[in-house]
Amino acid sequence: MPMPKLRSLLVKRLKSRRPQLGLALRVTLAALLAFAAAQLLHLHLPLWAVLTSIIVTQLSVGRSLKTALDYLVGTIGGVIYGGVVTIFVPHGNEFELLALLAVVVAPLALLAAFNPRLHVATVTAIIVLLVPTMTEVQPIDSAIDRVLEVGVGAITGLVVSFFVLPSRAMGMAMGCAARILELMADALRELLAGLTRGLDNDALHRLQDGIGESLVKLGEVAGEAESERVVGLSPGLDAAPLLRTLLRLRHDLVMIGRAAGAPLPDVMQQRLGGALKRVGVAATDYLRTSAEALRSRRHAPPLEPLQQALTHYTNEVAEVRREGLTRALSGEQMEQFFALGFALEQLQRNFRDLAMRLNERVSSKASAATGAAD
Repeated sequence: MPMPKLRSLLVKRLKSRRPQLGLALRVTLAALLAFAAAQLLHLHLPLWAVLTSIIVTQLSVGRSLKTALDYLVGTIGGVIYGGVVTIFVPHGNEFELLALLAVVVAPLALLAAFNPRLHVATVTAIIVLLVPTMTEVQPIDSAIDRVLEVGVGAITGLVVSFFVLPSRAMGMAMGCAARILELMADALRELLAGLTRGLDNDALHRLQDGIGESLVKLGEVAGEAESERVVGLSPGLDAAPLLRTLLRLRHDLVMIGRAAGAPLPDVMQQRLGGALKRVGVAATDYLRTSAEALRSRRHAPPLEPLQQALTHYTNEVAEVRREGLTRALSGEQMEQFFALGFALEQLQRNFRDLAMRLNERVSSKASAATGAAD
């Protein structure tokens, strides 16, 4: 392979992995800075400052904020509970220490089972209890050291996340949403083609599973983006309305998938096959173009081609019913026929909603730019 082409391919690969490479750099830098700060402040166990900085430094700024807050809350809670129990409950021998360990762990483990965000409280309380038994440190000093170590690590991780190749959760959310639209385009094309050849359950699940997993991921990233938006790091609209629109579109695909479980009767394929193909082309093109618009923050593509295709399909359906061709269908085939029509109607409605969401994001960007200029 020629060197220019190889270099271009390498640059493209590195750009596609920019978030992961940035995270690796941030984690390394956070660990080094946390250790240096812990040494400078003469903290008793620099290890915990380093580990906390690594835990807090996440893929996005929003996730780093959430992780730091959860870690600090859990640490303070564990320090208070572990410190009180350690100071006021005697434990002069190994048996008493074992019993006290159970008293410390059990309530906090139960609390963490109900609220996983507080899982670090159990670890912190154990450290506060056991470190004085291994070193010449008083329980109150152990508790203070733990808070300082975690505080140094959390602050270091946040500072690095904010200023070293920061990755905003909102941008990640929009990229994830664009990918979902592309997956939906692929799925819709296969589902509509299945109306002429049928799709088995494995094929249906394969088409839907990737979309479902991506929607779960988008929900998590959208929460992180909201954390950024609340503190003013990512000005603009909430990602939740877009997520709801994508969930409705996924439900439309599920309904179409149920109708595509068996091929349409031959007479329906002959009369409606061309119209369905036209709908499939227009809908998949719209989804792919919408994904590109979302990534580049452009206005939504025009809906007219899809509306024309759906109008053509509706007219064909009306003609089929006028000729009485539906009378020969079985009850199951009739249910399939009308379920498909309802699903396509809902799809059109949710495409309009998708267009609104895309246009809102463009308007929000323009308003933010105008405000900054003022």
